[in-house]
Amino acid sequence: MSLFWRIFALNAVVLGSATALLLWAPVTVSVPVLLTEAVILVGGLVVMLVANAALLRIGLAPLDRLTRLMSTVDLLRPGQRLPEGGHGQTAELIRTFNAMLERLEHERAASSARALSAQEAERRRIAQELHDEVGQSMTAILLSLERAADEADEPLRGELRQMQEITRGSLDEVRRLVRRLRPGVLEDLGLVSALTSLTGEFATHVALRVMRRFDTGLPALDQQTELVLYRVAQEALTNAARHAEADKVEVSLRHSGETVVLTVVDDGRGTQAAPEGAGMRGMRERALLVGATLDVTSQPRAGTEVRLTVPLRKQP
Repeated sequence: MSLFWRIFALNAVVLGSATALLLWAPVTVSVPVLLTEAVILVGGLVVMLVANAALLRIGLAPLDRLTRLMSTVDLLRPGQRLPEGGHGQTAELIRTFNAMLERLEHERAASSARALSAQEAERRRIAQELHDEVGQSMTAILLSLERAADEADEPLRGELRQMQEITRGSLDEVRRLVRRLRPGVLEDLGLVSALTSLTGEFATHVALRVMRRFDTGLPALDQQTELVLYRVAQEALTNAARHAEADKVEVSLRHSGETVVLTVVDDGRGTQAAPEGAGMRGMRERALLVGATLDVTSQPRAGTEVRLTVPLRKQP
């Protein structure tokens, strides 16, 4: 029975019962209406309204449950489906909603893959331009300052040496930006070496005590999976350095027979449950690309844990 006919039937039952009472009950209405008759009529109306409301509540309860369940669905946490219970149009609505979720998840995964691929390509382009244009120009300036300082007399020589140190520091910063934009060590030496270099850089330049716990004998991972693991670790370390006010961070990479698990735990101030920012959403979108699961737990003054669980793809 469709929802329309259910509601119609419920109202028909209530109105039919009221009509039957009026027909066969020993109640008459005088003109003018007596007080006792008015009380009986108002009481009957109240009973009819209450019965109608109760029956409608029962009939619409499946839609209320469906609405509550729909409000909890998050496309960044795929696989959530509503149980296909009920009958008739309600069950059809649930099946349609689940099919829509399936389609939206596929479309979002495809669009996220295209966006992140374009982002990585743009990072490589910017890194290349920084290396080739800005880096080489600053190197030429540094050499010119060095020659000028060798030929100059004091106090000009001291000022030139100071400018030389400032330029050298800026050149080092440009090189660090290039390494963060394009992790060449990841392409050349693999994931463990890249994470070691990344954590060492944070320990040196951000004043974080970084502990590493990497399992030996990690299984071979494809390039996209390694890049996802690297970028999630990079974002988690950046959040710990910028927002968590942490002193110590532990980065671990472990594997079992079926998964590889990256964990980044800091001892910072932590947070209560709050809307996730762009960095967290970016990590979740990257996790979706490789079918991974991202779990973030945080408590005030108890630090934050970021855990990325990547299922290993079976070789054909």
